[in-house]
Amino acid sequence: MKYKKNLKKLLVYLLLIIISGLFLIPVLWIVLSSLKTPTDLYKWPPSLFPKEITFVNFETAFKKGNFGVYFYNTTVVTILSTIITLIINTMAGYALAKYKFYGSNLILIGFLSTLMIPLEIIMIPIFIVIRTLGLYNSLWGIIIPPAATPTGVFLIRQYLLGVPDELLEAARIDGASEWRLFWNIIVPIAKPVISVLAIFSFMWRWNDFLWPLIVISDPQKYTIQLAISNFIGEFNVDWPSLIAMSVISMIPVLIVFLIFQKQLVKGIVTSGLKE
Repeated sequence: MKYKKNLKKLLVYLLLIIISGLFLIPVLWIVLSSLKTPTDLYKWPPSLFPKEITFVNFETAFKKGNFGVYFYNTTVVTILSTIITLIINTMAGYALAKYKFYGSNLILIGFLSTLMIPLEIIMIPIFIVIRTLGLYNSLWGIIIPPAATPTGVFLIRQYLLGVPDELLEAARIDGASEWRLFWNIIVPIAKPVISVLAIFSFMWRWNDFLWPLIVISDPQKYTIQLAISNFIGEFNVDWPSLIAMSVISMIPVLIVFLIFQKQLVKGIVTSGLKE
């Protein structure tokens, strides 16, 4: 019986490894392609591994494509937007989870209902507001509009529903203010789900293309995704440099995921199980 159980577990792990390998093949292909010479890249039939490893493609991307400026712009947008997102969504989720007031459920439904509204429907009103406020063609025009997300509010609320109300009441009896209660009790408890939201927000802002395309017109303020799109010429595409830029754009997201992967799993498992 134990032998059959171990064999079944081994087969499951083997299947998961094969599936993971299939998903990783495109990533491995583009990483190895960024290290190829142009001759090796255009060779037919193509090969997975480069005959000669070169970093010229990365050097060309930074010099010819002005990639350092785009990387800086995207880093600023992503970090500031993620910080604002965490603050706003954590406060909103905490209020909807622990403050009892009339219409709280209606407000939550209103938040969640916005998930069904695609950006294409509301982008014109948002653009008018951005232009009226003087944020057009500025990085703040990318940072501010997507700061409050219904997904983030829902995740935080669901997680905090599992925090005992008695813990908060005891802190209030001891004289803790609402701000101190939030920063010293709620935020440390909610670290797993806050980490999940941080990863999601980082990925959303780092890979965002449509909204920066609408808001930004100055090439010096382009983000990475706009730069990669703009790198494709009308009659010619510098594929080696383009692939190198794509590889560089994947590294920050991968680093953030590796740092917070434990919190990601824990937060996803616990966020949707509270009622």
